[in-house]
Amino acid sequence: MKESGFDRRGLKLESISGRTSRVSGDMLWKPWDGETAASFLASLPDVLAARSLRRLAASILDAREKGACILVMYGGHVIKCGLGPLLCNWMRRGLVSALATNGSGSIHDLEMAIAGWTSEDVQAGLGDGSFGMWRETSVLYAKAVDRAEEGSLGLGESLGAVAAGEGGDGSVSPLVCSLGQGMPLTVHPALGTDIVHPAPMLDWGRLARAAERDFDTLGSRICGLGGGVVLNVGSAVVMPEVFLKLLSCARNLGSEVSGFTAADLDMIRQYRPSSNVVERPTAALGGTPVSLTGHHEIMLPLLDLALTALEEGK
Repeated sequence: MKESGFDRRGLKLESISGRTSRVSGDMLWKPWDGETAASFLASLPDVLAARSLRRLAASILDAREKGACILVMYGGHVIKCGLGPLLCNWMRRGLVSALATNGSGSIHDLEMAIAGWTSEDVQAGLGDGSFGMWRETSVLYAKAVDRAEEGSLGLGESLGAVAAGEGGDGSVSPLVCSLGQGMPLTVHPALGTDIVHPAPMLDWGRLARAAERDFDTLGSRICGLGGGVVLNVGSAVVMPEVFLKLLSCARNLGSEVSGFTAADLDMIRQYRPSSNVVERPTAALGGTPVSLTGHHEIMLPLLDLALTALEEGK
């Protein structure tokens, strides 16, 4: 029975153009333009995290050379911290072959693509009920879900197409860039957790079916992860859980997935990324565990610099 007084058709959606957002285009990652990357990498001590950074960069380049899967899973803070252009750069350089994100990652990407800013002030919006109530975000997300249903598309592909149709920049938006690169970017939402979910124009059944198609797409890529690399960056729960289930599915279906490098990059060590991405898979199937602790806006550019340095040395 519907609760009295709670009818989402009455929600008031406001324009994103009038919102105070905390991340804008002039804050995004830019390529290194100083001295050679190799000289910077050589200056780092060969101990602990610096050694792990080099090992991870070498594993990524080795996987690229062998044609093995390089999977980057990430949460919304990676986009909020200005690193969408870095992921696009990696796609163009062949440093990633598949991407997967949670609902938050897709929403921040969509907003950056259509508006050039994202990351609202949550606390300020709670008092008047404006938190999450943004017209363009909700309407276009629902449009992508409907498009996915009509075309039997995955959620990531459909969101990328809608963002591109709104003039989304493929050098900033991984959703848009992945389309141009012919690369899968899958989206794995948890129902009820994202700002677009309360919007009355969003069909949850269609959303779930689009996410299911992305689940299967990601599973097919994980089947090819043997000898490759998986990075989890900033997803504390959803992507580690999705990865663990799909890894078990791949093994159950007969794929010889083993011997991969599994890395977690986040500002703190957390149970699910450490256990479900790094420790359990490499202990059970062989491989190299890597954990790097630090802020995304520092650690991912450092990893990019290490990759560039090793590329320069070849």
